[in-house]
Amino acid sequence: MLTVSLLNLQILMESGGAILWLIVMTSTVMWLLIVERYLYYYQMYPKLTEEALHTWRQRREHTSWIAQQIRQGLIGEIQQRLSHSLLMIKTLTILLPLLGLLGTVEGMIQTFDVLSVFGSGNTRGLAGGISVALFTTMAGLLTALSGLYFSSELTERNQRLTQALADKLTYE
Repeated sequence: MLTVSLLNLQILMESGGAILWLIVMTSTVMWLLIVERYLYYYQMYPKLTEEALHTWRQRREHTSWIAQQIRQGLIGEIQQRLSHSLLMIKTLTILLPLLGLLGTVEGMIQTFDVLSVFGSGNTRGLAGGISVALFTTMAGLLTALSGLYFSSELTERNQRLTQALADKLTYE
């Protein structure tokens, strides 16, 4: 069962050409970064919040200019840590449809090569190039759509968590 699935996966990857491998590697990196961000939010953010609250509560006064700057520094540091990989995720999300377009161009070049050598009589050769073109386009767009959703969700989560921390660090 596993060998049949692996064989089908190999056939699928070969039908998409070299660009499909690049799309798969890029989307794998993107998904690893997305999973890492969620793990960070659930495991590290509570610890960072507690450390920031502890630092803030250790201060005797909270209303001076210096105290306000310290508060802004605590919030800014955590916000920077929360948004660590978001730019890379957004960049990969933008790159994936472009890779799909590159696969489309590669597939169409293959199709035109078959046309120039065999004419329109070799439908199998024509179908191979068109298959590469369509399959890489679909793969690039699908992975980009999932990346777009999670990228925007992570950005919103980052803003919510930062605002929640700012609300906890009140002036007393």
